[in-house]
Amino acid sequence: MAAQYAISGTTAKGITSSVEQGVAEGSLGPGDALPPVRRLAEALGVSAGTVATAYKELRQRGIVVTLGRGGTVVASAPAVGARRPAKVPPGVRDLAGGHPDPALLPVLLPPGRVDPVGGSHRGSPRRPALEELAREWFARDGVPDSRVTFSHGALDCMARLLSTELRPGDTVAVEDPGFHHLLDLVPALGLRMVPVAVDEEGIRPEALRGALQAGARAVVCSPRAQNPVGGTFSKARRDALLAVLGGFPEVLVVEDDHNADIAGASSYSLAAGGLERWAQVRTVSKHLGIDLRWAALACDATTLARHEGRMLMTSGWVSHLLQETLERTMTDPAARALVGQAERVYTERRRALTGELTRLGIAAHGASGMNVWVPVRDESAVVNGLRSRGWWVAAGSRFRIATPTAIRVTTATLEVPDAARFAADFAAVLGESEATYGG
Repeated sequence: MAAQYAISGTTAKGITSSVEQGVAEGSLGPGDALPPVRRLAEALGVSAGTVATAYKELRQRGIVVTLGRGGTVVASAPAVGARRPAKVPPGVRDLAGGHPDPALLPVLLPPGRVDPVGGSHRGSPRRPALEELAREWFARDGVPDSRVTFSHGALDCMARLLSTELRPGDTVAVEDPGFHHLLDLVPALGLRMVPVAVDEEGIRPEALRGALQAGARAVVCSPRAQNPVGGTFSKARRDALLAVLGGFPEVLVVEDDHNADIAGASSYSLAAGGLERWAQVRTVSKHLGIDLRWAALACDATTLARHEGRMLMTSGWVSHLLQETLERTMTDPAARALVGQAERVYTERRRALTGELTRLGIAAHGASGMNVWVPVRDESAVVNGLRSRGWWVAAGSRFRIATPTAIRVTTATLEVPDAARFAADFAAVLGESEATYGG
């Protein structure tokens, strides 16, 4: 525990509030250890049961994690306070953020006139035209489209799905390495994570089976453009995963097809495989605009009812101004043409980098999407070395649970002529780090 911060409180609620305040203010940072239960109980003059209750509450809220003999420590991304990405240093190329190229995003077409609304949209939360567009979007890839609804982005949707399906302490199977915001979200909901290894065809069947046998009640995965490895389901892999899931019909399978229109890969969706409990989430932020906080959800009847019920009690509906903007943009011929161009360009840029790295004998993964995952021995050495050469990349620690070290490179803005220069700098940095850290 940070020496300058003393936990206070004489009740479980008071102890919990004290720890939360320390984390929110930064006095307790990620990885800082909390005192053992009995030691803190003696220091505060309370029972060990009171401290244990406080620690349990903190775990369920995603503020701390228990590491077995390693004790209780502040979570790597505690669910209090403001956590923002590190600022990109001046004078370097940003290849870390996972964002699309602004030059390949269409100009949005919001409504020119907005008339006052009488009452609310709770009775008709979805504009019929946009709902039909969403159905066509899912049906295009064989995803059942009879039950479709909307949400405020992919993470908002997944948070609602998991919180209505599961209870604190339940386990969710997640990709490892996986989407870092999801890895933050799951413990913040009071849920446990069990990692499922991935390769260039997505999650591995044997790893999924192990997670399900360990008690996972939900699975979150990406059918293509998996972040950060870029894996994409083949038909054979999809069928193998369905065979595993067939033995666990009560498990909710959530697919995050966030890059559906620019993944550069065909769809082999688990959602199209006859599962009893399933959901697929799609967003437009990567191909239409990052400020369009909207997601479409296709799912089974039970999942739909639970999502709709919670949505009705909270935000009620997605803004119809946003929905109309989406309708106009999604049906605009120029926007559609630009999205098609973006998929081709992103594919070229990703392949250019993986090709140059491979030519230099550096293993790189990126079968689809806009990221490339490169295993390295020392993440910090490589990140800092590339920064000194004008490149800003993401350390793999943000995405990993149990898998080996690596870095993620976002290729969305890395033009093809620059791939060779980046790869050469990468090779030079690897050579320097191996000489420094022992090869």
